[in-house]
Amino acid sequence: MPRKKSSPNFEKSLDELEKIVAELEDGDGSLEESLKSFEKGIELTRACQKALKEAEQKVQILIENGGEEKFEPFNET
Repeated sequence: MPRKKSSPNFEKSLDELEKIVAELEDGDGSLEESLKSFEKGIELTRACQKALKEAEQKVQILIENGGEEKFEPFNET
C-alpha cells in the first residue's frame, strides 16, 4: 500500500514558516515588516500544530483499532 504524503497545506505552511523565520533572523526588514511577518508566522504555526494534532489523533485511532480505520456511531443521550 503506498504511503500518503503529508497534507499539501501542511507542507506549504511549513515551508512558508521556515522562510519567515529565516527572514526574521536576518533582521533586514523594518519593524513594521517584522511584526507582520511575526503575525503570519504565528498563524502558520497554529495551522501546522492543528494539522499535526489531527494526524496524531488519526494514528492513535488506527493503533487502537489494530491498523484499521473503524467508524463508530455517535451515542445519543
